[in-house]
Amino acid sequence: MTHAFVALGSNLDDPRAQVERAFEALARLPDTALLARSRLYRSAPWGGVAQPDFVNAAALVDTGLPARALLDALLAIERRAGRVRGERNGPRVLDLDLLLYGDRALREPGLELPHPRLHERAFVLRPLADIAPGLEVPGHGRVLDLLAHADAGDCVPLQ
Repeated sequence: MTHAFVALGSNLDDPRAQVERAFEALARLPDTALLARSRLYRSAPWGGVAQPDFVNAAALVDTGLPARALLDALLAIERRAGRVRGERNGPRVLDLDLLLYGDRALREPGLELPHPRLHERAFVLRPLADIAPGLEVPGHGRVLDLLAHADAGDCVPLQ
């Protein structure tokens, strides 16, 4: 079994409900247990495309699935939620990113671990800090230290 961290986000079709359903779907994955989940956060969209705010979160799972199989399962959850890949950094019903898979570093077509921009994004770091503040992001440092250097002003907990 391997600990893996997943980022969750949505800004379409009742984003809060989309993220809650995604947590439930993660918990139902084969050979996988949902160990922890962050609070939900509202964050401004990133990437320069005009769109609604996002609801973001993070999850820790313990899985027997290989990294590629876990990624494929995440993409299947997105598709079931109605995700259609369109404009880069555009609005989305559901976005699930595999951030870390144990301490593995991988670079394959469609799968890079650790996620290449996780250390730069407050909307990923803030939820991660809820569930693993001391987590070491290989090559970048601890989550709390990374968050201290990120602009997290527009990433706020939902009530």
